[in-house]
Amino acid sequence: MMTKQITERELVLAILMEVTQQNVYSHIALESVLQKYQYLDKKERAFITRVTEGTLEHMIEIDYILNQFSNVKVNKMKPVIRNILRSAVYQLKYMDSVPDSAVCNEAVKLAVKKGFRNLRGFVNGVLRNVARGLDTVEYPSEGMERLAIRYSMPEWILKLWLKSYDEEIVEKMLQDFQKEKPLTIRCNESKISPEDLKKKLEKQGVLVQYHSYLPYALEIRGYDYLGELEAFQNGDFYVQDISSMLVGEIAAPKEGSYVIDVCAAPGGKALHIAEKMHGTGFVEARDLSEYKTGLIEANILRSKMENIRAVQMDAEIFDEASVGKADLVIADLPCSGLGVLGKKTDLKYKAAEEGVKELAGLQKRILKNAQAYVRPGGVLIYSTCTVNPEENIENVHWFLKEFPEFSLDSIQDKVCTKLRDSVEEEGCLQLIPGVHKSDGFFIARFIK
Repeated sequence: MMTKQITERELVLAILMEVTQQNVYSHIALESVLQKYQYLDKKERAFITRVTEGTLEHMIEIDYILNQFSNVKVNKMKPVIRNILRSAVYQLKYMDSVPDSAVCNEAVKLAVKKGFRNLRGFVNGVLRNVARGLDTVEYPSEGMERLAIRYSMPEWILKLWLKSYDEEIVEKMLQDFQKEKPLTIRCNESKISPEDLKKKLEKQGVLVQYHSYLPYALEIRGYDYLGELEAFQNGDFYVQDISSMLVGEIAAPKEGSYVIDVCAAPGGKALHIAEKMHGTGFVEARDLSEYKTGLIEANILRSKMENIRAVQMDAEIFDEASVGKADLVIADLPCSGLGVLGKKTDLKYKAAEEGVKELAGLQKRILKNAQAYVRPGGVLIYSTCTVNPEENIENVHWFLKEFPEFSLDSIQDKVCTKLRDSVEEEGCLQLIPGVHKSDGFFIARFIK
C-alpha cells in the first residue's frame, strides 16, 4: 500500500506539474515516478498511469468542462489547483470505479496538503458542481470546434489535417488516438520463435495475440511492469510499433550488407535490420547525443546482437568518410510526431505549427547528407512518424527532383496483402491511425 507520506493522487499531480509547467515529456515523467516508487502494487501503478495519461489526453475537453462550472476560468487558476481539478474531472467523467464523493474529498485534501487551505471551498464547490452537472454539459455540435473539444485536439493540427484528409478520416484518426491499445512487440527471431515467445509470456500471465500484418509481431496486455518480464530482460523481444517494423520489411536488407542508420535511437529499426541479416554484415546505428547512443547500446546489449554498434554522430554534419559506402541507409527522421499522438498524449500541446515547417526543412538537410552515403545500386529508406504530407510525400517529390540518380523502388512485394492497396506511387506507404492497425507513419524506398 501507499505510504502515509505520499498518495497516488499526489504523484499524479507531481507528474502533471512537470509536464504542464516544466515542459517534461509525460512518458519520461511517468516512467521516472514508477521507477522511483517501485514498491507500488499493480493497482496503484495502473491508477497513476491511467489518471495521468487520461488527464493529458482529454485536457482540452476537461478545461472546457471546468469553464462551464467555475467562476474562475482555467487559465486564471493557480497551476497546482488547475491540475488538481483537471485530474479530478477526468476521474469524474471517465472512471466509474471511483465514487464522486471520494474524488471530491481527495482533491480537497490534496489542495490543503499543497498549502491551499484557503481554496478548499473553491475546489470542493467546483467539483461538486461538475459531478452534478456533467450530463448537462453542452458540447459544440459541428465544425472544427466540435472535433477540437470532443477529442481534445488543438485547432491548428485539425486545420493541417483537414487540408489533406476529409473530415471522416480525420475523425477516425482522432477516435483511434483515444482508444486503449495493447503494446506491440517484435520477437527477436535470432533467439526465439514467435510461438515460443508467446508461450513464455503467457506462462507469466501476459495476454498475447499475433498482429495481423507480420508473423513476428505480437500484441501484449495484462502485465504489470515490463522490466520484470523474463523475456524482456533476456532480449527475447523488443518494444516496437508495427509501423516501425515495416521499415525493416521494406528495407529488406541483403545478408552481408553495410548499413548506416543516421537517426537510430533507441535502436529498434537498426536492431531489426541486424537481425534480418542473420549475424552477417554490419549496422552502424548513429545518433546525436551520448544519451541517445546510450539507449541504443543498452538495447544492443540486451539483444546480444554482434553485427551492430552505436556511434555518436550528428546527421546534419556531412560525413565524408561514409560517401558511397552503404548498401542501405535508413533515414528515420525527426518529425512533428503527429502520427503517434495515441502514445505520446502531451505531444499535441508541445508541437507548434511553425515547428512543422522547420522539421520539413531539417529532413531535407539530413536527406541531402544521407543520399551521398548510398553506393550505386544501394537503397535509401526515408521514414517519419507523422501523417503530414509536407513532412512526407512532398519531401519525396523534392528529393526525386533534387537527386535524379534516385528513383522510387516498388514495395508491393514487401508488404502484406492487407496493406497493398495503401501503397502510393509504387514506393511509398502512408499509414493512418484508425484506417490502418498502426501508428501514423510514412515510409518511402529509393534505389540509387
